[in-house]
Amino acid sequence: MQTSTEKSPETTPQVAESKRQKRAARIADHASGSITALLIKIGMLAVVDAIAVYGLFVLFLRQDWVIFAVVLLVTIAINVIYFKRGLLPLKYLAPGLVFLLIFQIFVIGYTAYISFTNYGTGHNSTKEDAVSSLIQSAQYRVPDSPTYGLTVVEQLGAFSFLVTDPDGDVLIGNTETPLTEVSDAEMSGDKAVSLPGYTSLNFMDIVTNQDAIAAMTVQISDDPNDGALRTPDGSSAYLYLSTLAYDEAADTMTNTETGVVYSDTGNGAFTSEDGEELLPGWSVVIGAENYLTAFTDQSIRGPLIAVTTWTFLFAILSVATTFMLGLFLAVVFNDMRMRGRKFYRVLMILPYAFPGFLGALVWAGMLNKDFGFVNLALLGGAEIPWLTNEWLAKFSILFVNLWLGFPYMFLVCTGALQSIPDELQEAAKMDGASPWQVFRRIKFPLLLVSVAPLLISSFAFNFNNFNLIYMLTNGGPRDASASINVGGSDILISMVYKVAFVGANRDYGLASAFSIIIFVIVAIIAIVSFRRTKALEDLN
Repeated sequence: MQTSTEKSPETTPQVAESKRQKRAARIADHASGSITALLIKIGMLAVVDAIAVYGLFVLFLRQDWVIFAVVLLVTIAINVIYFKRGLLPLKYLAPGLVFLLIFQIFVIGYTAYISFTNYGTGHNSTKEDAVSSLIQSAQYRVPDSPTYGLTVVEQLGAFSFLVTDPDGDVLIGNTETPLTEVSDAEMSGDKAVSLPGYTSLNFMDIVTNQDAIAAMTVQISDDPNDGALRTPDGSSAYLYLSTLAYDEAADTMTNTETGVVYSDTGNGAFTSEDGEELLPGWSVVIGAENYLTAFTDQSIRGPLIAVTTWTFLFAILSVATTFMLGLFLAVVFNDMRMRGRKFYRVLMILPYAFPGFLGALVWAGMLNKDFGFVNLALLGGAEIPWLTNEWLAKFSILFVNLWLGFPYMFLVCTGALQSIPDELQEAAKMDGASPWQVFRRIKFPLLLVSVAPLLISSFAFNFNNFNLIYMLTNGGPRDASASINVGGSDILISMVYKVAFVGANRDYGLASAFSIIIFVIVAIIAIVSFRRTKALEDLN
C-alpha cells in the first residue's frame, strides 16, 4: 500500500510543471514591473541630476564652494538612495528631507548668516566691485584726451566697445571685461568696424539704445587706475580718469585732489582718519553687532520693545477675541431648537470665503478718515482717524482681524462640539448639572483637547500676520523718534520688512537679526505651549 507521505508518480510531474509555470509568470510580471519602474526612476533621476549639474556649474563659476559641496553631496546621496536596494524608508523620506533642507534649514541658516554681516545699502557687494564702483563714480574726462575710434557691437544682448586706439591697435571690452587686443577685426580705413561673432550697431540702433551706451564704462586694463573709456555719441570714445586712486599693496584709496587717504578698517568701507566713509562699501562679517545694536541702541531698542509688546498683545487678543466669538456662535448655532441654522452658518463663514488681503483693503477704504463709509454713512460725516491715530489704528487692526478670523474659529468649534458624545451631556443633566455646568465642566475641557493646538498655530500666524498690517495701516503712523523705519501699529514682521526693503537705507543684516529673534521667540512659545497641551490629553 502506498503511504500518505509518498508522491504519486502520475501527479508529481504535473505539479512540478504547474509550479514552474506559475513561478515563470511571477518572474515575468516582476521583471516587467521592475523594468517600468526602473525606467521611470532613471528618467526622474536624470532630471534631478541635470538640474544639479547645472547648479554645480553655476556655483563653480561663482566659487561658492560651501554650497557647491552641499549640492554635490545631496545629489550623490539621492542617487545612492534610489539605486541601492534595501533603503526603502529613505526612498520615501528623501524628497521631504530635501525640501526641508532647501526651504527651511537653508533659509534659516542663510538668514542667520546675513544677521552677522553688514549687508545692506552701500554694503551689498564684494570689495572688488566696490573699488571699481568708487573709481568709476569719481571719473572725469581727461583734458585733450586722444580720440579712440569706436564701433558699438552686440553679442547675446550685451553691448561691447570695439575700439581703435591712436596707435592703430584694435581692442574690445565691455563693462565687465577690460579691453583686450583682437587681430581679426574688419577695418574700414583706419577704424575697426566689425568683429566675427558680434553684430555692429548702426546709427538707428545707437539712437535707440543711447542711454545704455552712454552709461557704459570700459576699463583700459585690469588696473582701474589706468582709467576707462566712455562715449558721448557712440562713434568716438575718450579716456576718463578718476580722482580716486587705489593702492592694492597698501589697501588704501587716495583722493588725488585733496590728498585724503582712506583705509580698509575692517568695517566694509574705505574710511579716513576722521571717520569719513567712501560708499559704496562691501559686505563683511561683523559678528553680533546687529544684535548688540538692536538691544543697546536707544533709538532702536525703544521702538523694538514697543513693537514686541504690541506684537504679543495683538497675537493674544486676536486669538482670544476670535476664539470667544467663534465659540459663542458655535454654541448658539449648535442648538437644535434654532431655526434656519444652515442659513446663518453660511452667513457666518462669508468673511472666511474672501482672501484676507482683499478684506483688509476693503476695510482700509471703509475706515478712511475723509471718505470712508464708516465716517460718512455710519457716523454722520465725522472725521475719526481710524488708521492714522496710533491707538485707533491698533483698535481698527484688532476689529478687522476679528471680522476676518472668527469664521475659522466658528467652524473649528462647531466641529469640536459636534464630536462630543451626547451621552456625556445627558448623564450630567440627569445628575442635576445646569447648562452652564455642563458647558464648563464637560464641553469646554473636551473642546480644548481638539482646539488647543489650533489656538497655538493661530497665535503663531497672528504673530507674523504681515498682510493685515501692511494692507490696513502699513504700520503707521510713523515713529519719528526711531532711527529705523517703524510705525505705531507695526508688528515685528512688518518692522523687519520696512528695515529690509523700505526707504533709502536698507539694512538687511539688522532685518535678518530681527528675523532670527522672531524665530526664536515663536519657537520657544510653540515648544512651551505644546508641552502644556499634553496635560489636556488626560481628559481623553
